[in-house]
Amino acid sequence: MTKLSRSLIIGSSILALASCGPEDIGSPGINGDINVGDIINNPAPTPTPTATGVQAAASCPDLGTGDALFDNGTLTGPEGTWRVCTLPSVFTASTTLPFQAGTLYELNGRVDVGRDDGAVVGAADGVTGTLVNLTVAPGTIFIGREGVSGGSYMIVNRGSQLNANGTAARPIIFTGESNARGTVQDDTSALWGGIVLLGRAPVADCFAGGINQADQTKCEMRVEGIANNIPFFGGNTPTDSSGSLRYVQIRYSGFTLDLGSELQSLTLGGIGSGTTLDYIQSYNSSDDGTEFFGGHVNMRHFVAVGAEDDSIDTDSGVQANLENVLVVQRDNVGDKALENDSPPDDKGAGTTIPDALPRTLTQVTNFTFWATSTGKAIETRGASDLTLANGVIYKPTASGQPCLNNNGNVGSGRGSFIQLFSTELDCTANSATNTAVANGSGNIFQTNTLTGKYLSGDNEMNYSPLFNAGSLSSFFVGPFTYVGSVPRPSGSEVPWARGWTCDSATVSFGSGSSCRSLPIFN
Repeated sequence: MTKLSRSLIIGSSILALASCGPEDIGSPGINGDINVGDIINNPAPTPTPTATGVQAAASCPDLGTGDALFDNGTLTGPEGTWRVCTLPSVFTASTTLPFQAGTLYELNGRVDVGRDDGAVVGAADGVTGTLVNLTVAPGTIFIGREGVSGGSYMIVNRGSQLNANGTAARPIIFTGESNARGTVQDDTSALWGGIVLLGRAPVADCFAGGINQADQTKCEMRVEGIANNIPFFGGNTPTDSSGSLRYVQIRYSGFTLDLGSELQSLTLGGIGSGTTLDYIQSYNSSDDGTEFFGGHVNMRHFVAVGAEDDSIDTDSGVQANLENVLVVQRDNVGDKALENDSPPDDKGAGTTIPDALPRTLTQVTNFTFWATSTGKAIETRGASDLTLANGVIYKPTASGQPCLNNNGNVGSGRGSFIQLFSTELDCTANSATNTAVANGSGNIFQTNTLTGKYLSGDNEMNYSPLFNAGSLSSFFVGPFTYVGSVPRPSGSEVPWARGWTCDSATVSFGSGSSCRSLPIFN
């Protein structure tokens, strides 16, 4: 894909944020006990309920701050009737959105959590923002209003935090209005924008002042695609925290801003390692499942189902550690399971122009990539570094596409570091793939024995040799006793991807909750 065809600009105006290379965040908006036998049988998704079990709350909660909720009446769907409480366009004070039975919190356009506080803590950089901690109770459901000019999405600005910590039994759900009305289908997407977290960790694509600044606080990227109050991100605080997301579903996202500009389910701009990202599902994003623009990112238990572009996109100098990652693409839909990029990506060997620093470094252990027949399974671009360990890559051989396309990075003079360790490769073997395999060890071309597209089977559970990914990062804790993302359970053990996720025609985890319906929590 050329730069002109990329979908979103986030940093300098020549970089795009959707799927292909170092890109910019395009932001819309104007406002504001199951048996093992059951596991192997891979139960079908639960149908959308027809009983009316939800009764609308009598009123919207009082947040106790000046940021009041607007009572937008009721909405009726297959589950019953809900009270719709519209969020303010800007949260200016720390607060908690409580769980209230029969209530949907609505994003009516752009919703800001706090106001940008700049690249450094305090006012030394001349930027003084509004710091807000927004806490969300387990079981809370958000809907993005559809048909709003610029789309609906949430953006958490530098210095502020979103603490949305659900539980396995009560996940927090962000979705579109049509999901609540019961009109979504298996291929529905792009109902609303998504979640954008911004932080003060280093980035590589400087909006102004060129690349490789001596003072990393002078290298910032900006969220483009909005007319007013355009947010920036980046800085020199690798351990920065933008909050915590745990047991969260993000459904039917990826709103198109305008030609070439989209948002993905979860956009991470310059967030630091102090941010907790664990048990997150992206479902049917019209763009990427998640994209990282710089920062220092640690993430566990990430599930991307049905992304229509890349399931995971890492670029702009991100330093990313990802453990227990599951990608399942829809048949004949989507691009790469993983795209790894580092700016600038238009220079070849022998160039005298330096590559932007920091270089993108993506490290992934215990992963399963069930790729589509279109596109490539994995692609690396620019001066980017990539290490994959203890994983499974499936790509339909009829597609003729490799497990990995390195675009000639290895041996190109750019020093790109691409290696695979103890990875099962079930796809077309070609020179690009073999180059990457040669840079690692313990990789095997063989047919996968995954059950239901995600549970590791005999080949994966008995794989040898296995790689100690703890040697790559202290963040990786294992156990490194199998390849793939979700190990086959023993006895009454429940797979980690079951229970808090939603099921679909693309893949069923046996959670008992369809992505086409909303759960009823009391």
